Amino acid sequence: QVQLEESGGDLVQAGGSLRLSCTASRLPGAFDYYNWAWFRQAPGEEREGVAYIRISDGTTAYLDSVKGRFTISSDNAKNTLYLHMDNLKPDDSAMYYCAAGGYGLNYRNYLYFGQGTQVTVSS
Repeated sequence: QVQLEESGGDLVQAGGSLRLSCTASRLPGAFDYYNWAWFRQAPGEEREGVAYIRISDGTTAYLDSVKGRFTISSDNAKNTLYLHMDNLKPDDSAMYYCAAGGYGLNYRNYLYFGQGTQVTVSS
């Protein structure tokens, strides 16, 4: 079965940076065949799309509140998706999930999700 494994979550101070990674295995098809995204979910909140990438042509999209601070990228040879996060804010605190097999920033569109990695930003 498809496995997506996130890592890189941590406790950081506001203004700090983190890089999240998502390594994929057992995908039915090449890594760069899929569109990929990062989602996050805080307690009591709905899961929201943070960043999206269409690897075939490099198209990206971001949640308005993270534009200019977060960057989604991939290393196709390593089957790995990244989310580089700068100038983190307490409102960025959430469980972060990578996802594949969908499009855009709506989690309902995606087939595969990882188990998540926790990001906590202290003020």
